[in-house]
Amino acid sequence: MNSGILVVAAERELRRQLFDVLDRAGHPSIYSARDATHAAILLEGRNALQLIIVVLSGDEPQALVICEQLRDLSVGAEMPLIAVLTEDASFDPTDLPMGVSDWLHAAQINSELAARWRRLQTIVSTQAKTAPAIATANNEEQGDYRYLFDEGDGEWLIVDPHSQCLLEVSPTVATHSHVHASQWQGLPLSEVLQFEGVTIEQVLLDADRRWYPCQRKSAQGVDTGQANVRSIRHAGRAALALMFCSDRADLRAEAALSLLSRMFVSTSGVDTQIAAARLLFDELGLDYLTVWSARHTGLDVPNQLLQLWSGDDLEWPAAQLQTSLQSVLGGKPFVYRTDAARLAPTDPLLQQLDLVSFAGLPLYDERHTVLGAMLAGSRIGFGEISIIEPVLRCAAARFAQMLELNRTRAQGRAEGLIDALTGLPNRLLFNDRLTTIIHEATRNGECFSVLFVDLDRFKLINDTHGHAAGDQVLRVVAQRLSASVRASDTVARYAGDEFIVVLRHVVKNDDVSRVAEKIMQAMGTPLSLDNGTELQLGASMGLSFFPDDANDPETLLRHADEAMYAAKRQGRNTFKIYEMSPEYAQQHGTVLRSRLRHAEGNGELRVVYQPQVNTESEDIVGMEALVRWEHPELGMISPAVFIPLAEETGLIVSIGEWVMRTACFQAQEWERLYGLRLRLGVNLSAVQLIEPHLLDTVARVLGETGLDPSLLELEITESISIKTAPNLIENLNALHRLGCHIAIDDFGTGAASLDYLRRLPADRIKIDQSFVRNIGVDPDDEAIVRATIDMAHRLKRAVVAEGVETEQHFEFLREHHCDELQGYLFCRPQPPLNFGNMLAERQRLMDERSTAVA
Repeated sequence: MNSGILVVAAERELRRQLFDVLDRAGHPSIYSARDATHAAILLEGRNALQLIIVVLSGDEPQALVICEQLRDLSVGAEMPLIAVLTEDASFDPTDLPMGVSDWLHAAQINSELAARWRRLQTIVSTQAKTAPAIATANNEEQGDYRYLFDEGDGEWLIVDPHSQCLLEVSPTVATHSHVHASQWQGLPLSEVLQFEGVTIEQVLLDADRRWYPCQRKSAQGVDTGQANVRSIRHAGRAALALMFCSDRADLRAEAALSLLSRMFVSTSGVDTQIAAARLLFDELGLDYLTVWSARHTGLDVPNQLLQLWSGDDLEWPAAQLQTSLQSVLGGKPFVYRTDAARLAPTDPLLQQLDLVSFAGLPLYDERHTVLGAMLAGSRIGFGEISIIEPVLRCAAARFAQMLELNRTRAQGRAEGLIDALTGLPNRLLFNDRLTTIIHEATRNGECFSVLFVDLDRFKLINDTHGHAAGDQVLRVVAQRLSASVRASDTVARYAGDEFIVVLRHVVKNDDVSRVAEKIMQAMGTPLSLDNGTELQLGASMGLSFFPDDANDPETLLRHADEAMYAAKRQGRNTFKIYEMSPEYAQQHGTVLRSRLRHAEGNGELRVVYQPQVNTESEDIVGMEALVRWEHPELGMISPAVFIPLAEETGLIVSIGEWVMRTACFQAQEWERLYGLRLRLGVNLSAVQLIEPHLLDTVARVLGETGLDPSLLELEITESISIKTAPNLIENLNALHRLGCHIAIDDFGTGAASLDYLRRLPADRIKIDQSFVRNIGVDPDDEAIVRATIDMAHRLKRAVVAEGVETEQHFEFLREHHCDELQGYLFCRPQPPLNFGNMLAERQRLMDERSTAVA
């Protein structure tokens, strides 16, 4: 009995997408694996498969190895195999390994996968009934070489290996080069292809299907691309077949996708529009390209935004006389593949351009209103219309997007919300955003920071070099500030030479200090004015925190402003963190302390749970218990605010015991229901660690809840030292003897010595999230993460990475063998009900798989 479908994909999101498509199509047994090794473990002892679906990326040798590994599986032999090619697959689909039954691009998964599998099932069923003698795999030996001409969009050149002259070419050679087929036969290969860094003799001698960069002659000169060689039979004799793939975006789908990706990564603006147009013009080999805006400027005429033309200067007809343009602005697209001349009698533009191919596409906004028009043409004809037409439509969508964004920004400037000089939110818009951020932070218990940035001696720059230089400085400062923060943060021009930055999702104040230092370094980079003068900029910066310093916009800004002036008094070009007056600090802290004393008794404390997953299996192996305070009047109060107060007042001892008991009760209940042996992490503060009765407290909680001591992991921060907790080692050793595990939390933020780490009876080290979040951003933090993992493994400690938020974080940590992961990429901290539902769903899926196998 066929046991199911195997999905193999290194990228987690693609595995999910493939699984969902197959699941919706009604396939009950779907096995999802990262690679062949994972698949072998997953399929141990199972029956033969119906189908293997593998995602391929990288180059051809990598694809070949993966397919061979899957074929070597006991359940994978002779099974149909569908290949899914990602955007970074660097080989032609026609060079997929033998035995691949079908292929599609990753972008086609939702629309094509189920249909391809149904079609493949029909073919397999027919073959099983009729058992025909299939000779396709042996065509090369049989002399039937013409099947090559049907392989994709490649150009085929058949060569005599002795004379190195062309015997025959495929029709695509003439079509793509615009050189008639009769002119190719008998030409020496050296006049047709020029290879880079290797001789023709070496290429022909290898005949190993390896790709070589080269140039192929065409009517316009040459086309760059790549070619490979294979041995065939031609007219009963040995011959060589060269396949040439052009890099022109109008001939190859892969090149077209690359072109579009480059067009879409850029932002808006006139310069970007011109750059995108030039890219499209060059890559498609166009002779004419223009973009018009239909926006009325008092007169009912369109406005030409850009125009590119490869010919001589012309007397361009007025827009009102260009009937093709007017038709497109009226919402009527057209594409003339070879007969653009038919428009010439009614359009004076076409009378002058002498185009063979011509296309006109409206530029639509999201409401399908025509914003403008894009016209494109070629004097020798477009390339593959199946490629070039979608590319032109995507390009039109990109120009429409740029045009709409520019109009939106112009509208924002007109309404007084966007600063005209820098393009940043102005004071009015920023104040509105800050209010919104405070509402969100209050609801989610989030901390954030406000940075008030003031340029040092900006008036002197204006007076000395002029206002134009001052404007240039302000634009550069805006760019540097924006480049120094994350996309979720906010940068605004507040007034004159004053800027405001809001840093969201602050976990520790030290994180903000690191960003502030980064901004100061960026500001210190010399700036060259347009007149050649080099300036050394400086800035003073003040920082305030929500909700520590204030919980309303006005006070937060005032405190940041006060800290900024403190930085100026200290000598400028530095930053200061706001320090409240002793009187205010005492009043502010007294209110919270008073309310915190009653929080436990009033039922205002909550415990939430964040899962920890195994890096290899991506299955849940543990969870961390985190405390939250939800006050009936103040709302969610951040742990960064109330935990220090609890430690200062000694309330952390009773709160900590309550959290431990609550979490252990809950963990034991989940263990009874699901038996997953999930490890429970509970934080211990420095105050708790010096408690003489800590061991008795932990033992009592374990006894009352019935939780296995080996499932409890107590987390201590790296910053706790033997001096601040004299009996630290003794307490931890005693807890270890009790059967509990020990983890060092926030690793990398303290100053622990290697000897200190060796002495601690720690089972696990948790890398602080401030380093993890900078993976892909800061090479220094990446080096710290790598070194921490290596050191921990040398000390026989497992490693958990906190703050894993992106696939880039995940791939980096898996590549460097981090054992476990924790962060928003997998799951936010969840209340008990949600966390329990997640475990129940996991159990349901496991039961379904077990039933399917049985």
